[in-house]
Amino acid sequence: MTTTATSPAAGAAPRHHRLITGLGIGQICSWGSLYYAFPQIADAMARDLGHGKPALYGAASVGLLAAGLAAIPVGTAIDRGHGRAVMAGGAVLAGLLLFVWSGIDSLMALYLILAGLGVMQAATLYEPAFAVVARRTGPLQARRGITALTLWGGFASTVFIPLIQLLLDHLGWRNTLVVLGLINLLVSAPLYAWVIDRRGSAGAGPVPARPAAMAGDTAGGGALRLALRRPVFWALALSFTAYAAVFSAFTFHLYPLLAERGFATTAIVAAMAIIGPAQVAGRIAIWVLAPRASVRLIGMGVVAVFPAALLLLWLAPPGFWAIAVVAVLYGAANGIMTIVRGLAVPEMIGPEAYGAVNGALTAPSLIAKALAPAGAAMLWGIGQSYDTVMPVLTAGSVLIAAGFWIAAVIGRPGRGGT
Repeated sequence: MTTTATSPAAGAAPRHHRLITGLGIGQICSWGSLYYAFPQIADAMARDLGHGKPALYGAASVGLLAAGLAAIPVGTAIDRGHGRAVMAGGAVLAGLLLFVWSGIDSLMALYLILAGLGVMQAATLYEPAFAVVARRTGPLQARRGITALTLWGGFASTVFIPLIQLLLDHLGWRNTLVVLGLINLLVSAPLYAWVIDRRGSAGAGPVPARPAAMAGDTAGGGALRLALRRPVFWALALSFTAYAAVFSAFTFHLYPLLAERGFATTAIVAAMAIIGPAQVAGRIAIWVLAPRASVRLIGMGVVAVFPAALLLLWLAPPGFWAIAVVAVLYGAANGIMTIVRGLAVPEMIGPEAYGAVNGALTAPSLIAKALAPAGAAMLWGIGQSYDTVMPVLTAGSVLIAAGFWIAAVIGRPGRGGT
């Protein structure tokens, strides 16, 4: 794992090696403990406390909705040089909330805790990390650093899904949450505090000069207003929002979906563990085979993979080979799409105020991500089967492709669309 991830990080730029490596390890822990853990924890909670799937996944949706509402303020805070406080503080609070979660018995308490954890997700996952990297290196030079960071993050599901299953089997869900809280307090928070120095997070990289008439309107809210006037922003918002909804529903429901189809727990965990290496493989392929290709062209190709993967999951006959292929396709496409999301703002919209603009683009995505798990659970409740969920997920995957292709057609290279 270390060899694969640190080599690209080193290639990002020697002076940024510590930043990328530290953020990368932190991302594995943050994604694994704050996002990927929920489906397994929820399944164990349901058996212990007697709550149904719609109620538990409603709590997850509340958390993701809170993340969506926090996205713009978090991005703005990082633009103002507070990346260290945002990410390290977020990891500390996340650890404390996981401790509190381990002792609850009421559904209301779960909703409140997951709302708080949602805000901490907005402060610690990819978007704030991307903004920190863009601020340190400059938005136009951030591609290698962001790509290297996603190589690290791709191992989160591979490391944490088996780890959480092991903890659940031996410690139970409450003690598992205690361990996850300790990981945030003892690993993620110190790493973020160490590698994001105050001077580095406060000092932006070079940004190309703009015409004098626009110079006074590019900082903060001005840059955001300019971005909102561009049709390419809204086309990307459509694509990324549909992607977030499909990603969220797929991630939260793949475990129970495969269980409903009769797969053993070991087979499900094995299939889900494939996704992480596939993500990393996709990112390495882009790194090696298309280092200079535009995000526009890369995105146009990768968005077509999502409908293919969902159709295979929906229509293929049951068998481990099918879900393994789906895991590879979906994982590779998701891995590359993370890079596309991180670099679409500077390449297709503009480099100014990366945090605020990316936060605005991310906010509706996080809201969709919030609603998707509960929505999928409600669809499941209609027919008591995932056969009612898969057509909707497949339609959403078509929107991913359509929105990005529209953005690629109406946008102009170097202009961000008109």
